[in-house]
Formats: sequence, C-alpha cells, structure tokens
Amino acid sequence: MTAAARTTSASRRSPRPWRRILVAGGLILLVVAGAYVWQKRGADAGAGDYRTATAERGDVRVGISATGTLGAISTVDVGSQISGLVTEVLADFNDTVSKGQVIARIDPSTFDAQIAQGNAAVQAAQASLATARAAAANAEADFRRKTELGERQLVASSDIDLARTARDQARAQVQSAQAQITQQRASTRTSQLNLERTEIRSPVDGVVLTRTVEPGQTVAASLQAPVLFQIAEDLSKMEIVLAIDEADIGQVKTGQGVSFGVDAFPDRQFRGSVQQVRLSATNTNNVITYPVVVAVDNPDQILLPGMTANAEIEVSRRDDVLRVPNAALRYKPAEGDAAAAPTATRTSPTEELPRMAAALELDANQQAAFDEALAGMRERAAARATAAPSRPPAGGPPMMGGRRGPANAGAGNSGAMRQRMQERFTQQFAAFRETLPDEKKARWDGELASLLAARRAPLYLLVAGKPKPITVRLGVSDGSWTEVAGDIAQGDQVIIGSGRPAR
Repeated sequence: MTAAARTTSASRRSPRPWRRILVAGGLILLVVAGAYVWQKRGADAGAGDYRTATAERGDVRVGISATGTLGAISTVDVGSQISGLVTEVLADFNDTVSKGQVIARIDPSTFDAQIAQGNAAVQAAQASLATARAAAANAEADFRRKTELGERQLVASSDIDLARTARDQARAQVQSAQAQITQQRASTRTSQLNLERTEIRSPVDGVVLTRTVEPGQTVAASLQAPVLFQIAEDLSKMEIVLAIDEADIGQVKTGQGVSFGVDAFPDRQFRGSVQQVRLSATNTNNVITYPVVVAVDNPDQILLPGMTANAEIEVSRRDDVLRVPNAALRYKPAEGDAAAAPTATRTSPTEELPRMAAALELDANQQAAFDEALAGMRERAAARATAAPSRPPAGGPPMMGGRRGPANAGAGNSGAMRQRMQERFTQQFAAFRETLPDEKKARWDGELASLLAARRAPLYLLVAGKPKPITVRLGVSDGSWTEVAGDIAQGDQVIIGSGRPAR
C-alpha cells in the first residue's frame, strides 16, 4: 500500500474537529431548551393554581339610587274668595296664561245690587249729615245769643246751660252723620271688591295643569276657597323630590350631579343637580328618609309633571385612577399558601407625603420646609420603632387580621389612633403649612385628612407563579371596582381566587 492510500484511509477513520464542535453545541442547546421548557411548565402550573385579574386604570363612580316624582318648581292653586254661579270658564287644560288674565267669571248680579244699595245708603247718610249740620248751626247761634243776654242779666243761667247742651248735641249729631257716611262707603267698597273678585284671574305666568270647574257650576266659598285651577309657573325648570335613606344622606351634598330616566323615554338619560337637602325627616314603617330636591332643566318641555324618575345621585367620582376588582380584596390564600408566602410589609402614610407635596408644585423655600418636616417625622418614627420594636411603626396602621375586604379594611384603624396621627402630622408640618398660600393650604389639609382616614387592606399579586402580599390604600368603591394606591402598578396581576381543584 502506498503512502497516499494510507493517508486517505486514516482521514476517513478520524472525524474532523468542526463536527465535534457542532455536536457539542447541539447537546448544549438541547439542555438549555429542556431547562427552559421545564421552568416554563412549572411557572404555568403555578400560575394555573390561581385566578387573576389585571390592575388597570379607569373611572370609579359611586352613586345612590332613589325614586321620585317630577313636578313644577312653583305650582299655584287658583281658587275663589266668593260664592256664586260660574258663568264663564275662559281657560282649559294645557293653556298658557299670563299674569292678570281672566280665566273664569262668576255671576256679578248679587254684588251689583249690593253696590247700588250701598250707594243709596251713602246718599241717605249725606242727607242726614246736612240736617245735622243745619241743626248744629242753629244751636250754635242760640247759644251765642243767650250767652250775650246772660252777660246783661237778661236770661237765667239755666237757659244758657240748656243752650250749651243743645249746641254740643248738635255737634255730636254731625259727627255721627259723618261716621255713617264713612261706614256706608266702606260697605260699598267691600261690595265693589267682591264684584272685582267675580273675575278669576291668573296670579302668575304659566300653564294650566288642572281645571275643576265648569260653566253653570255653583262655587261655595263659605269655609275655604275652592280650588278651580292649578297653574304651573314654569315648566322649563322642574324638580324631583327624592326620598334618601338615613344611611346614605350623609354622602349627599348640594351641587352633586344627578342622572335619571323616565319610563316615557327609556333610551334617554337626563341630568340634574342636587339643589336642597331638607332637614325634615319622614318615618315610614320605622324607615327614616330625608327629602332631597333635584333641580332639572327642561328646555324642550318633554318632561311632564307627575312622571316617575329613577334617579342616581353621583356622590363620588374618580377619573383615571388605578383600580382592582373587589374580589381581589376579598381573596384570602389557603393556610398552606399563607404559611409559605411572606408577610405583607406595613406601609406608613409618611411614604405618600412626597407625592402630595409634588402635586402642590412647591417653590424652593416651601420644598425645603417640607423636606425638613418630613425628615423630622421620619427620625421620630425611627426612634419610636427602636424604643418599641414590637409595636407598629408610627404613622402606619396595624395589619388587619381576619377576612380581607373593603367592608372591614379599616377595622384596625381606631378613631383614637387616627386622632393621634392627625395631631402628630399637624404639629410636625405646621411650619411648612404656613409657607403655603390659602388655596394650597386647603388642598394640603384635604389631602392629609384623606390620607390619614384612608383604609388599608392586604392584596396578593401573582409574581413568577407565586402570590406576593402587599398592603394598599383603598379609595372609593362602586361595588365592583375599588381605587387602590401603594406598591402596585398598572398591568400587575392580582389574585382574585384559587384555581386549584377541591380536595
């Protein structure tokens, strides 16, 4: 065998180096892919143990539902002050009337006769007055003559006294005749007023809602004025009177928005606003309700008095906030999961103060005052935590035991603790607050009060297939969604239930 043949044979028996590298790389890729698939299967299996929902941004709207009746803001009952036979009815249902317009007439003949009688009595009284004046003038002259004769001792003093008495009586007769004239004129004026009242006039500009009188009907106004017409003053402005339960009345304030619907227009929603919260309570079968008046604009006048309105008062609204389903706040892991999961870290309201300060857009001096107050607050909290490590940190609410959920989320925050926290924060940030203008002071006070009064609850995130407990601050809730703030971001998966089969 030649040397060339031996070389060729040896090369065929031994593989080339690049082939060994290729085989080794393929084995490594297979190992890595297998590990990835194994890990993914484990993560998927762990994720499959829980039902989750996504923390998202959206609106949370809280409303109170109630039912009421639409009515005109001002409705006037038009009646009659006199009795008599109705001769004309000049207004009908739905007629538009103006103030002072005659809408009905009552037979005036009785009062015409009374006026004529009164005028005659006045004339008779005037004649009596003329007679009395003539008698008075004669008595006055007789008294003067006898007085002159008495000075010359020509008549007796008794005659002078009689003349004086006759004069005084004549003067009294004149006054009596004048009083009779006044009395008869007043009586005639009364009859004149009653004659004017035979024309029933509209007291306001409005629309006739009801008419309860017909021509030829006799009106009797002996004890009270009978209602002949009911006139709505302005149907372009209406109102709804809602009966709000005592448990909800504390949330209702003047100016809150109200949406409502009526059966006549099922596909349309109308808007109004709370105009008045009345203090007069109504007790119906031991249920206490308060009337709430809602003002409604009705420019096209399609809403009619008496319609039933199904209304909802918007007592709170938060737009574009981070929210989670309420089921996430009710979730409680099983005992085994709870033991394996770490405890949620307690959060302090102090950690949220920088966010509040940033929203106020502070200048350099105000920011420095805030930073100084915040540092002092943290130092005091650290000192208290060092002195009593077993106690919860200052400013932080205790963790709540028992069942989680919005209903008892604030159970650990007692009123006394919140009061102490309020006093502590007010004292610590008093100097910073004085640097703020009035508008920002009001905003700071409101935000601080909301922060300290807020409820806190545990929440479980699903991270790498395992539950991670956190504590969040709760905001408003509409029954389905709850506003949350804390160590949670949009898109996080929150656990709302267990997906494991029951054993």
